[in-house]
Amino acid sequence: MDIIAIQLVNGLSYGLLLFMITSGLSLIFGIMGVLNLAHGSLYMIGAYMALSITQHIAPNFIYALFLAPIFVAVISFLLEICLLRPTYKLGHLSQVLLTFGVAYILHDLVRLIWGANVKSLPLPPWLSGSVELFGQTFPLYRLLIMGFGLLLAAVMWYLQEKTRWGAIIRAGLSNREMVSGLGINIKIVFSVVFAIGGLLAGLGGVAAGPILGLYLGMEFEVLILALVILVVGGLGSITGTLLAGLIVGVVETFGKVMFPQLSLLIIFGLMALVLVVKPTGMLGKQVH
Repeated sequence: MDIIAIQLVNGLSYGLLLFMITSGLSLIFGIMGVLNLAHGSLYMIGAYMALSITQHIAPNFIYALFLAPIFVAVISFLLEICLLRPTYKLGHLSQVLLTFGVAYILHDLVRLIWGANVKSLPLPPWLSGSVELFGQTFPLYRLLIMGFGLLLAAVMWYLQEKTRWGAIIRAGLSNREMVSGLGINIKIVFSVVFAIGGLLAGLGGVAAGPILGLYLGMEFEVLILALVILVVGGLGSITGTLLAGLIVGVVETFGKVMFPQLSLLIIFGLMALVLVVKPTGMLGKQVH
């Protein structure tokens, strides 16, 4: 029973961590229609930037948690303006190929700057402790990730569905000319959305660093899981992304414990099963 409870907390915290990372990808795809295959690389840069901040600027994990995602957001903003914006009239394939190429460029840049050795992002002592709940002892940091992930999901849903900002973004996706006619610069709006997606990827990288470690290839591993969550939850749905993130996190955690050689096979089997039953994903909506 103890092992099941601990693995369940590990699975839920991992699932909410995956949601934190995938939500940016879902936001960009759902609103802008851009499948950003460099999203995993932005996640990796967030983790490595946090390491550099704690080692050379301020030896404090909290500073890194704020500064590294902002740095990644600036990179994303420039990436959208300089590289992606000219491709919007060329179709989705050009965007997929471009972002995939950017992912490999960033992979080599990270190896050049930080090296190929595996690194770790240490937690401050006050976050490394444990908490006793219901007679069980759980890591404090994983519980905080769970709470922050749920808070992030609520904020994103509210901003997207209940605010004027969210309405402008949704209207811009349906009819850019109409929104531009209202005096709103839709190009800047889309650039800000892309930067927010990058910020979420960077935030996920910093949060995942103390748990998963830092190594070359981490971006492609998380990108595969993010794409699975995107498909299972439904394209363009924040609620679906949250639900799929939790399911994939729990299934993969228990899969690694019970069937370590088959964990990825189980994940892809889950995705295939969902697509057979509901081809648009659990809570998917039509993306134009």
